Amino acid sequence: MTVLGLDTSNYTTSLAVFDGSGGYNLSRLLAVPAGQLGLRQSEALFQHIRALPQLFSQLAGEGWLKGLSAVGASTRPRAVEGSYMPCFLAGASQGEGVARTLGIPFFAHSHQQGHLAAAAWSAGRLDLLDSPFLAWHLSGGTTELLKVEPQGWSVRAEIVGGTSDISAGQLIDRSGVLLGLPFPAGKELDRLYGQGEGEEKYRIKLDGLTFSLSGMENKVRRMVQAGRGPGEVARFVLDTVTGVVVRTTLRAMERWPGLPVLCSGGVASNTRLRQAMERACSAVFAGAQYSTDNAMGTAILTWRALQAGEAGQ
Repeated sequence: MTVLGLDTSNYTTSLAVFDGSGGYNLSRLLAVPAGQLGLRQSEALFQHIRALPQLFSQLAGEGWLKGLSAVGASTRPRAVEGSYMPCFLAGASQGEGVARTLGIPFFAHSHQQGHLAAAAWSAGRLDLLDSPFLAWHLSGGTTELLKVEPQGWSVRAEIVGGTSDISAGQLIDRSGVLLGLPFPAGKELDRLYGQGEGEEKYRIKLDGLTFSLSGMENKVRRMVQAGRGPGEVARFVLDTVTGVVVRTTLRAMERWPGLPVLCSGGVASNTRLRQAMERACSAVFAGAQYSTDNAMGTAILTWRALQAGEAGQ
């Protein structure tokens, strides 16, 4: 039983197939002009519409689209009322069209649910979806600490902490642009981290499980203007983000003792963050390929829905 998943986020066009044990994900990063901090929704939607037929053609050419039993897609950012982002219409409409054409079920998921499923599966811990756990969704637009509980074949995520303003991914990307790096800048800052020296970082204040990162951008700008090296700036940014994420996690674990911690999203692929979180709280991380936006999670949730006997739409 093989299913197809689609995800069209603000940064990546992605298709994936899953058969219950293994799968294959195919992604294409959206093109962001040099010096810009992302894309307007209209431009992201346009790029998705252009990219999807090419990705479908590649999957078909490699024999992945034969004998599909269901199709699933990310249709909104979060599984809450009012959550909406136009770019998800590209994958949702094409996915539902494929399902109708083939006469097979279609399942709608949220982008966040997909991230959590892909992270759990790629870490070899798909069992996490069947009991409560804590999770970080750390991406270009989201820095949320979640309390996650099973909801049938899927999950329900409640925001219990995270940033009150810009996300960790936005801080990283804006810092990268200040350094003249291409967008998104996460991989480059990760590479530059080892070239930095010293242990300088900023201790961000916690308000319960919430914190603010907006002031960090000005600190980084002053460092760049003062001629501090790219490695030093990268180290300062990543050590600061890592420090506040670790402290927030440990505080949450005091409130909900015994719950495992899962980390997903593009920022969760950062080497420094992974090492610190694994050491401090035995956090479980998505495989590197499935930390960033991908469709594997929507495919996994679609397969779980079929296994549970759901009829789909």
